[in-house]
Amino acid sequence: MKRKILCLSVLAIMLAILAVGSLAYFTAEGRARNVITTGSVEIKLNEWSDENKTKPFENLKGVMPGMTVTKIAEIKNTGKSDAWIRVKIEKTIELKREGTPETGLVELGLNTTEWTEKDGYYYYNKALKPGETTEPIFTNVTFKATMGNEYQNATAKVDVYAQAVQTANNPATDDDVTTVKGWPASEPAETTKGE
Repeated sequence: MKRKILCLSVLAIMLAILAVGSLAYFTAEGRARNVITTGSVEIKLNEWSDENKTKPFENLKGVMPGMTVTKIAEIKNTGKSDAWIRVKIEKTIELKREGTPETGLVELGLNTTEWTEKDGYYYYNKALKPGETTEPIFTNVTFKATMGNEYQNATAKVDVYAQAVQTANNPATDDDVTTVKGWPASEPAETTKGE
């Protein structure tokens, strides 16, 4: 009888080992591959020489003191994410005669309703969605009538630099767009230069 019990015990142990071995075959593996793509912030600076915005602005010649020329500057969001926009404008005058140029004699028709000036930049007052275009930062350039003879054959330039930064996780504090973070520290890359 002891022998029978021993045989049955060995048989039970072998069946248990065999069952555990077969259970190993009932496992499975899986792999999940998740792709996360970041958004993009891209802009395009447009300058127009007509109110209908059909003619790109090109260099002008023969402008006289007292004249106002149409030059509409605006920024379009060409990226896939909402963006905050800011613009820097630099005016320069190169004289062909003796004298010190006064850039205040070249006056811009600035839009101070939709844009806020701070620290040398103009900030667009609202976030710009993909495909949208800002209201113009300015619509014309006036050459003051008080320009003297030293401005004959002079070259006046209005350089416009635009920058954009994401709105996602980057809110304006108390609706003040000048508090937005992340602006590039270097000179803006998007540039147009007009004469």
